[in-house]
Amino acid sequence: MSILWRCGALIALGIFVGVLAQYEWQPKDAFDEIKVKFDRATADNCPILHVSDLFLPEETVSHLPDIKEFDQNPIFPNRTALLLLHNMALTRGFFWSYVLQSRFIRPAINDTYDPGMMYYFLSTVADVSANPSINASAVYFSPNTSFSSSYRGFFNKTFPRFAPRTFRLDDFNDPIHLHKISTMNTFDVRDLGSFSPDSISHDYTTDFYKINEWYKAWLPDIVENRHDTKTTYQVEIRYANNTNETFTFHGPPGADEDPGPVRFTRPYFDCGRSNRWLVAAVVPIADIYPRHTQFRHIEYPKYTAVSVIEMDFERIDINQCPKGEGNKGKNKFADTARCKKETTECEPLDGWGFRRGGYQCRCRPGFRLPSVVRRPFLGEILERASDEQYYNGFDCKRIGWIHKTPIDWYRLPQYTRERYLNHYYEYKNYTKGATSLHSEKVNVNEVLNFILGVTENTCNNFHAQDLVLNGDVAFGAHKQFANEAKMALRLANFISAFLQISDPLEVYSGKRVADKPLTEDQMMGETLSLVMGNSRIWTAATYWDRSKFTNRTLFAPYAYKTQKNSRKFKLEDVARINKTGEDYTELPYFKLLKQRWAANFDSLEKYYMKMRIRHNETGEHSQKYEHYPNFYHAATMDHGFWTAPKFECKGYVKKWLVTYAAPFFGFDSLKVKLEFKGIVAVSMNMLGLDINQCPDDYYVPNAFKNTHKCDEKSSYCVPIQGREYELGGYKCECLQGYEYPYEDPITYFDGQLVEAEFLNIVNDEKSRYDTFKCRLAGAAALRVEFTILSVVLLLSWMLFRRWTR
Repeated sequence: MSILWRCGALIALGIFVGVLAQYEWQPKDAFDEIKVKFDRATADNCPILHVSDLFLPEETVSHLPDIKEFDQNPIFPNRTALLLLHNMALTRGFFWSYVLQSRFIRPAINDTYDPGMMYYFLSTVADVSANPSINASAVYFSPNTSFSSSYRGFFNKTFPRFAPRTFRLDDFNDPIHLHKISTMNTFDVRDLGSFSPDSISHDYTTDFYKINEWYKAWLPDIVENRHDTKTTYQVEIRYANNTNETFTFHGPPGADEDPGPVRFTRPYFDCGRSNRWLVAAVVPIADIYPRHTQFRHIEYPKYTAVSVIEMDFERIDINQCPKGEGNKGKNKFADTARCKKETTECEPLDGWGFRRGGYQCRCRPGFRLPSVVRRPFLGEILERASDEQYYNGFDCKRIGWIHKTPIDWYRLPQYTRERYLNHYYEYKNYTKGATSLHSEKVNVNEVLNFILGVTENTCNNFHAQDLVLNGDVAFGAHKQFANEAKMALRLANFISAFLQISDPLEVYSGKRVADKPLTEDQMMGETLSLVMGNSRIWTAATYWDRSKFTNRTLFAPYAYKTQKNSRKFKLEDVARINKTGEDYTELPYFKLLKQRWAANFDSLEKYYMKMRIRHNETGEHSQKYEHYPNFYHAATMDHGFWTAPKFECKGYVKKWLVTYAAPFFGFDSLKVKLEFKGIVAVSMNMLGLDINQCPDDYYVPNAFKNTHKCDEKSSYCVPIQGREYELGGYKCECLQGYEYPYEDPITYFDGQLVEAEFLNIVNDEKSRYDTFKCRLAGAAALRVEFTILSVVLLLSWMLFRRWTR
């Protein structure tokens, strides 16, 4: 028996040593350093950890979205979640700044126009519920700067602290869900401004709070004797009664200012709250303070609060590739990829989050993949490889004979030109104008000539039906405009939550009163903030169904802008257009969504909230909300509707617009069942989409599918992002067993160059299109194989000796 035990121990020791030795080739790097610090903080020990252990280095999150580059450089998929975080925070900053100052639009009364506490709570809930990538949302006010309509006799009084915050709970073990399945639709909602005055560690404005870097990013804001320290924005408002007003309000810094309106925090451990590592985007909220002094010259614009939107650090992709052109900036994880730099180079991939392997190793110029390898080496496989596998594989082979790029071009022989035109027959017989879209195989050049030829000055020359395109022309909008659609969905979710949760007739004990119904200013501010906070949204509208908005038969705030990067916006209640058949209730997508949600609401998503509110005005401690837990039903992205691209020649924004509309719901007058209340719609410029000309499955609705000009015998098409609505948004990569034959800093044929040279063939001009082909790998290599050479020489000598006898 002892022999068996000894043998078993030796085997286990051998396996243990073998596993350890497997990765001896991987040296410790920055990822290991951050991972150790990441794992050190837990919910149990974070209260006693030093504050430095609750933060990761600033450069841990690289390539943060910069609002100054939005219209210059593309935002790649591994940063779209951070872009949504940025835009959501900016949108909320604009809204709260507008609504807190909108009291100047209304007559002065002995009451406050500010939203009630429930509005703040449900606003933060909607930020999280509509966006799966967002983990938490909050509004933190400076001491004694938050006014509220939630308490009787509270005019011109402030809360000592006020900080409504929502974060997503893991409801796997929640007794609400008997199936024991994590839905991620349960939220913890509480006022972090309600705490005992003796508990200074719960005061988010002090250093004892440890993790309040989001508060210190903009607050406290000290303004002395100056009225011009805050950026102003101008809104031209037109009401339903056709009266006009120009309202100027103070808001976050402009996009052209330094450092801009949004600041990102370092990754921090959300100790005592969600107990996760988070990254926050912070935007200041401006107000005129103090209020109601009757001396306007001592009321200064200042930042009184911050809007904080947070996401899980683990869901942010890291970039392990070395720094270089196009990959600059601070990056803690730079050059931690395992690519073999002699023959390969690193290219980041998206969707990997905070873990190794989010990259692929491509061949460097002058090298090619081995003939048995189909695609670049994946970083995940490379990171898991043993030392033997690593040192004996994952290499590219040198290309033996490299050509110089052709300089002298020539017109192709007529028979060669005819061969290409017969293959791409849509360039031989084609129609122009709007009819080019209805061919069996479209001529993409003529299609783009028509689409780009429709402008504000020429749109009247076309028939109305020509200004509505097929939906497949805007292929990719669901994905590329997903962030913009989520912002519309967020507003729809908020309205649904408010209509179902907040009852203006409810009576509470003490001085607390229920929130008032939604006001016109609030809905106008919410709609306007969508346009102000996202540069890709050109129009936004909140269309209420007939008699569903308080004291209004029709109500539809419509916000838009006429140019990007402007501080002037326009807002209009399109309910003023009340001609029969022309009001907004006749819009096709409004009628479609109203019919779709006329009776059955079973497929709506159900969101649960565990809400804790302040006990009294001073917020000495928190208590459970009277309805605990409560819930509401709201739409998801799939419940919305995408319209076909349309050019509104008589519209406010004369562009090819793609619209996404999301419905919102509330209880009927008896509060018995849900009913359709209206929609939120946002419109984006179709010309901001990337065209995909690469092949795809037969059922994919893409008008430009398989219109690339790559040589299919030796190369394949790969889309390139960021080129928007232009031809050539792809590259021609060599197929397995082929190699790029030219001396070039790239290893593929660029689609824009391929398209331009093909057009030269069509026009019978000089072209080098015939040279855009990959070469059979190894076919032109000049190498000496000594073994074969020795055998050949030996056989030749033996034959020579035999012949000479």
